[in-house]
Amino acid sequence: MGRIVIAPDSFKGSLDAAPVADAIAAGWRSVRPDDELVLLPQADGGEGTLDAVASAVPLARVRDAGPVTGPDGRPVEGHWLLLPDGTAVIELAQPSGLPLMAALDPLGATTRGLGEVIGRALDEAPARLVIGLGGSASTDGGAGALAALGLGLLDEAGVAIPDGGGALAQLARIDRSGLRPAPPAACACSAT
Repeated sequence: MGRIVIAPDSFKGSLDAAPVADAIAAGWRSVRPDDELVLLPQADGGEGTLDAVASAVPLARVRDAGPVTGPDGRPVEGHWLLLPDGTAVIELAQPSGLPLMAALDPLGATTRGLGEVIGRALDEAPARLVIGLGGSASTDGGAGALAALGLGLLDEAGVAIPDGGGALAQLARIDRSGLRPAPPAACACSAT
């Protein structure tokens, strides 16, 4: 009898990490039923990060951010995770990920929904903010998220540029005066 740790990431486009771990475990048990299996679904900052953190942290609570702007402008339901120590965990892919796109549009897709989720989390005054950066549908470098948080991204005429990475070519000036402050401790965690 052995102790086996099963710690997969999601299979993009087909299964989240938890059902992948369950499937691997079922296959393992069919051959070695006496082994002790420890299932630890993982995520790399993209799809499934909230689920992986929630399964690893007792008393973590999923918080509803309501409807937010999806990567192609259509509304999506936003969520974030509140940990017992007051940390807000947000996943970029949840409101701004590739699977949410009706059709791929890397230069037009936006991270605005990420900023809207961050804003809703900031409304609850978390002690710190952790953002998993992975699975984005956008090439805007977070410009949409920052705009949703009050950063002015302006063209030569002082007009806000549209969302999407392609619009960044029009960027002439940045106005920080309306940008919401971050909580006392923040961390951006990048996917590898």
